[in-house]
Amino acid sequence: MKRNSAIAGAAFLMATSAIGPGFLTQTSLFTQELLASFGFVILISILLDIGAQLNIWRIITMSEQPAQDIANKLLPGLGFFLAALIAFGGLVFNIGNIGGSGLGLNVITGLTPKAGAIISCFIALGVFWYKEAGRLIDSGVKILGLLMIVLTVYVAFSSRPPVTEALLRTVWPEKFDLLKIVTLVGGTVGGYISFAGAHRLLQANIKGKDNLGQVNKSAVTGILVTSLMRYILFLAALGVVSQGIQLAAGNPAASVFQSAAGKPGYIFFGIVLWIASITSVVGASYTSVSFWRSLSPFVKQHEKWVVSIFILLSTIIFLIRGNPVGLLVWAGAVNGLILPLALAVMLIAASKPSMVNQYKHSITLQVIGWLVVAVMSWMGWQVLSKVF
Repeated sequence: MKRNSAIAGAAFLMATSAIGPGFLTQTSLFTQELLASFGFVILISILLDIGAQLNIWRIITMSEQPAQDIANKLLPGLGFFLAALIAFGGLVFNIGNIGGSGLGLNVITGLTPKAGAIISCFIALGVFWYKEAGRLIDSGVKILGLLMIVLTVYVAFSSRPPVTEALLRTVWPEKFDLLKIVTLVGGTVGGYISFAGAHRLLQANIKGKDNLGQVNKSAVTGILVTSLMRYILFLAALGVVSQGIQLAAGNPAASVFQSAAGKPGYIFFGIVLWIASITSVVGASYTSVSFWRSLSPFVKQHEKWVVSIFILLSTIIFLIRGNPVGLLVWAGAVNGLILPLALAVMLIAASKPSMVNQYKHSITLQVIGWLVVAVMSWMGWQVLSKVF
């Protein structure tokens, strides 16, 4: 029973870490910009997500080592660099997540976003200081993830989207945008998210060849839950913008819920946004710190204090910077640029069985993994060349 709970918990930890305020904001905003063709962007991102996630989760759990230790075996010091990169990506995500939690409480209670962010910060700290936090993560995120899906399905039906056109443009788009693909992939499996579930499985002792099928199932389940949620939200937003309604620039996802279901929908949105934000803060902090646990005796000894500082730092930066919408969009893009580097490190290590506990990685998955690295690197370069 505990094993099944940990496997499901790993999948939903990954999924609810991905289904954060950035996920809600990006999906709503990009739907308004690309209309039905955004379905194609979602489809491409799903294929890239599965390729990346299956490789990373299998390499980590079959080698029975966390990613940073694998990287350090490959090249001394590389694990520290990878951990720093992941922590940076997690911090960028967390700043937006804290801002999203403030927006959620603003909708629910009328508090200012900054006041809501401060309250949410202390709630997140409480989760980590609670002695049963691990069990809470395993069981709580499953309930919260299902609640998010139920609420969004209701809004999707209420908005009456042009489903036939959406399905057509999902495979035959009129237009698409590379930045949006990079942002979606980065927001789903980029940065810390791709490692969240794999490290959770290691802690639950679900590793080695005997558990290969369970690891594969958990990895794919996490992507499919996330993708299902994104497509449902896409349909909800498409139904709203197809009626000629302009989404609010300061909170585009709120417009989707309010337009489709009135005041109750708006309150539901606040609940979804707050839940998504809090679970994402938990996921980002948990995984960012887990990267340093085996590298630093200090972090291992004072883990809860380090997590607390991480959450507090995210909150302070948000209070200084403000404007969560821009941060939420660019957080996915930044982590999308980190993904090919992190995945390449894992694939190089996996090609040398002596580096990964004599694990022989599937050639098919290696090919798929390197295709993901190549595609994401090319798209990332194209995006950066336009920005700079």
